[in-house]
Formats: sequence, C-alpha cells, structure tokens
Amino acid sequence: MVAAQLKMTATKAKATTLPQAAPEPELKTLVRSHGEQLSAQLQAHHRTIFPPEAEKTIRPFSPAESARLLGITEAYLRQVAAEEPAISPTIKNGRRSYSVEDLQRLRILLEQGARGGRRYLPHRTGDEHLQVITVMNFKGGSGKTTTAAHLAQYLALHGYRVLAIDLDPQASLSALFGHQPETHVGPDETLYGAIRYDDARRPIAEIVRGTYIPELHIVPGNLELMEFEHDTPKALMHRKAGDTLFFARIGQALAQAQNLYDVVVIDCPPQLGYLTMSALTAATAVLITIHPQMLDVMSMSQFLQMTGDLLEEVSNHGASTSYDWMKYLITRFEPGDGPQNQMVAFLRSIFGEHVLNHPMVKSTAISDAGLTNQTIFEVERGQFTRSTYDRAMESVNNVNSEIEAQIRKAWGRAA
Repeated sequence: MVAAQLKMTATKAKATTLPQAAPEPELKTLVRSHGEQLSAQLQAHHRTIFPPEAEKTIRPFSPAESARLLGITEAYLRQVAAEEPAISPTIKNGRRSYSVEDLQRLRILLEQGARGGRRYLPHRTGDEHLQVITVMNFKGGSGKTTTAAHLAQYLALHGYRVLAIDLDPQASLSALFGHQPETHVGPDETLYGAIRYDDARRPIAEIVRGTYIPELHIVPGNLELMEFEHDTPKALMHRKAGDTLFFARIGQALAQAQNLYDVVVIDCPPQLGYLTMSALTAATAVLITIHPQMLDVMSMSQFLQMTGDLLEEVSNHGASTSYDWMKYLITRFEPGDGPQNQMVAFLRSIFGEHVLNHPMVKSTAISDAGLTNQTIFEVERGQFTRSTYDRAMESVNNVNSEIEAQIRKAWGRAA
C-alpha cells in the first residue's frame, strides 16, 4: 500500500511539474541591453522632434519685451529701429517682433549713442573680474539645471557675455541648449578635454560652442566627464613636480578665456566629487538650490557639512576658497502650501540674507517647456494661459534680476 501511495505521489508530481524558466541574464548584460535600447529609442525620438538638418532657435520678442530687455521705452525702440536699415523687425498679423540678433545690433547702436554715462552693453571693464557662478545641490530634483539655464539665458539676453558649462555627466543643460550628449558631443568635446591630465588636453577655445543667442556660448557635457573622477586618484598617486592638482584645473582652463566673457555659469553634478570641488575652487560665487521639503533640507544639511570639510582639506593644500557671494535659492515653491512657507521661514531664520528674497515659483509653464527641451524664454506665450505664463516669467525675471544685482555689486556697480 505504501508503495502504491509513493507511486501515485510521484505520478502527480510528474504531471504538475512546470517547465523550468530560462535563467535570468547577468545584471551587467541586462543593464547594458536596457541602456542600448533606451538610447536607440531616445535618439529616434530626438530625430523626430529635431531632425539632423534642424537647428534650435529662440523665438522673436515683442516690442514690449524687447524694450524691457534693452532698458528703454517702446517709443524710443521704434525710433532707433527706424533709423537703422540693418534692423528689420518681423511683422506678423500686424504685430512687430525683434530677433535676438536685432536686439544685439540695437544694443550696440544704443551704446554708441549713449550719453551721461548710460551703458547698454554691460560688459565688464577695468578691474571688474570674471564672475564664475557654480549652481549646485547634492540632491537631484531641486531645479538646479533649470536654474542654470534660465540664469545663463537671462544674462545673455540682457547683454552680458556668458559662458555656460555643463559639468553634469547627465548633460541635461546641454540638451536644453540643443546639444544631445549621445549624438552631438564627441570625445574631448566636454570640459574634460580641457582639464584632463595627459597630453591630449585641449585649449578651452576649441571646445566652446556658440548657441542661438549671440552672447551665450556653451561647453557641453556627457558621460565622458566621469573620466575626470576616475583619472584624478591615479594622477594624485603619480603626481610630478609642477603638476596642477585637480582642484585648480577648471580655474586654469577658464583663465584661457578670461577676457572673452563677463559671467560663467557652471551646472555642477549632484555629487561632491572632484569635478564639483574643482568648480567650487574656481568659483567667485555659489548658488545653492533648495526645494523647501523636509527630506530635501535634511539632505542639504549633510551636503553643507561635507562640503565644508572638503573645502577645508583642499584649502590646506593651497586652494583658494574666497568668494564674492553665496546665496540659497528656493525652487519649485508653491505660495499656497503652508508647510513650504513654514520651511522657507525656517531657512530664512537660519541663513538670513543668504537666502534670495525671491523664490522660483513652481509653474506648469516652466515644467511643460522642459518636456520639449525649452526654457520659459523660448516658448511662445500663446501656448499657455496668459496668467500662467506671466506668473512664470515674472518669477524667473525676479530671481535672475536679484542675481544680476549680486554680480553688479561684486563689480562695484550700482544695482
């Protein structure tokens, strides 16, 4: 009987045995496969939206916007434009608009005819030193890249000569400016090419690219930047007399372009690596973005302490840690959110005047623009309700005007 039961059990087990599943691929194989598939689909998507022959452009500006950017009245704008044959505003549906090239020509004309010390080209002169602003945060999602992009564009549209540097290997800033890291940026075409340790190092002038805004140039980024994080420990172990240490290499590269720009805006990676430390020691100003949520603030607490310790260490090895200003920018702020207002009040009670007066308000206009790799300066107002667009533009202008005032103060100019 026992034998019969065992036989019956074996028969049932055989009948219910499922075919063995195929073994899972190794993690390295799976990750690489998913990366290749995603990359191919993203490139196809990008080719659909931005075909190879297409170049990213910026929209024209209305007379009211143009007058505000130039710092003149609309009536004076019409007068100056009418007297210069090279200025040819576009007329659509009876409305005039001016291109960024028109605005640049108008600035030059206004500067040539300026009286009483008025300046329309705010380029630095004399002893006014290059402003190098590092935009940073240890935690992703704080609006760091969006802040850097809008700051660089704001300053360029107001006549400053600006160099934007994408130091984040994820290269989101580059993508916003129309340079896809996987297809448009080759070997040694990031800042790594200008700060690497071997003889393949290139002058920064060979890496800088123009953009669709005349006064704005960019050094794009991609995953190649991670090579600096890998190379630096080796360079420290095999250091020779006269070698430039890692923390001075970005400053050394920027010195080559010292007289070409007024402001450099660096979008740092969200980590405290060698790239970030080199950017910090090259900086004359630091802008730290904060999302006013408890988890983000707790993360920033650790970030600040670690940064202080690391700066102390590099300072002991000869790095300069002097600066003109450091500010915290509240980002993705929702004015009607009670806990966020409490957090902002908490931060102001601790950091005081180091917190910018104006926060960057959370806006669907800015987030929706980002979905198509655009900034608020690039999208048409008609894509949104007027109140949504105007509220976003007001917030962006308020924040960047306050930062511009810090730059001018560092130069000894009136705000």
